[in-house]
Amino acid sequence: MEKKNIDWENLTFSYTPTDYRYVSTYRDGKWDEGELTTDATVHISECAGVLQYSQSCFEGLKAYRTKDNRIVVFRPDMNAQRLHDSCKRLEIPPLPEGRFEESVEKLVHANKDYVPPYGTGATLYIRPFVFGSGPVIGVSPAPEYQYRAFCTPVGAYFKGRVKPIVIRVSDYDRAAPRGTGNIKAGLNYAMSLHAIVEAHQQGYSENMYLDPATRTKVEETGGANFLFVTKDNVIVTPKSDSILPSITRRSLMYVAEHYLGLKVEHREVRFDEVKDFAECGLCGTAAVICPVGKIDNHGEEICFPSGMEEAGPVLAKLRQTLVGIQDGEIEAPEGWIREIK
Repeated sequence: MEKKNIDWENLTFSYTPTDYRYVSTYRDGKWDEGELTTDATVHISECAGVLQYSQSCFEGLKAYRTKDNRIVVFRPDMNAQRLHDSCKRLEIPPLPEGRFEESVEKLVHANKDYVPPYGTGATLYIRPFVFGSGPVIGVSPAPEYQYRAFCTPVGAYFKGRVKPIVIRVSDYDRAAPRGTGNIKAGLNYAMSLHAIVEAHQQGYSENMYLDPATRTKVEETGGANFLFVTKDNVIVTPKSDSILPSITRRSLMYVAEHYLGLKVEHREVRFDEVKDFAECGLCGTAAVICPVGKIDNHGEEICFPSGMEEAGPVLAKLRQTLVGIQDGEIEAPEGWIREIK
């Protein structure tokens, strides 16, 4: 591996340009073959669909260097399916079958010297995205699109011990009933920016969004699904048509059941039952699991028995097991790990 002038141990979760990125263009009713490029600049019309009507969606996944120095990617087929579903909902032409995985493999291989060494806690974060690049002034789908994917080395989400966070119940809604909450549309995240800035200003790490129809059931945060643990060690995750289907959450549920022998439930979770859970956490690509120690509901505090010092025992074991699978220390279920040659 070529030595890069990077302090792997002290990387943050931020953008560092790498040598190559992948780009493909949809024009005249079809996608081109796509290619790697060193040009990090996007050239589009001032009237592009993404600029006028936010017609865009994205994905996020990681490449890891394992203990035996292999480079692997975790479940890219799941990201490919979710991007396909997002594109269909936003009237964006989906990529040809297999193109997503091909682009990820070519991108990681071309930038393999940026995959951090095993044991540093750092990874190579991959950001595929697609957007309306052609001009459109009336409210309609754009005539042309770009699919791009870049990667950047990022540090461990947590430095040292995984400390629980404090979140608040938000007065805002993350998504509309029967809206776009279940796809990874860029506009969903734009909608959450004001709420998260406000939460940070008030001293909270995240927002808990309730269901937009009745505001009586738990949905998710601005960028992560919830995990709860009952007092008899059942893993519970909220179910709703406006929750993004997290790949990390679905993987953790499988690991809980098939590796740890725990009972799992994917169901509606009423907010009034949250106080009865033993543990609470947020799950996503960046942190895998981030424990929650306290929820503030407009001055009324819900404090979990697991406390504010460390993750509860069930979520800690669950996180450790999935990270072990991703790092190659624990045998993965068939098809979960894609090696990059």
